[in-house]
Amino acid sequence: MDSNVKVIQISGILDSLKGSQLRHAVEAAIQSGNRVLLLDCAAVEFMDSSGLGALVMALKQTRSGGGRLALCNINDQIKMLLELTDMESVFEIFADRSAFEQAV
Repeated sequence: MDSNVKVIQISGILDSLKGSQLRHAVEAAIQSGNRVLLLDCAAVEFMDSSGLGALVMALKQTRSGGGRLALCNINDQIKMLLELTDMESVFEIFADRSAFEQAV
């Protein structure tokens, strides 16, 4: 995988607390020179609306830094939340890390 790619593993419940941690991790990755971020959601059990807001903020942060952000390994609950909010077309979503690596 390209050294400019940073994989951020998200786990547990993606809520306002985890969302804040995610924003800090994205900011640190961008400041370290990573231009492509992959948020691996394999270990996410549940995401609420503040977690969705954190994903949107992460996307904005990445794009404003001239980068690209993608999601992989999303579960059915996250997929449904993205579909209900019409956000599934905003994010690049991959089945898993290998599908992402093939596309990058």
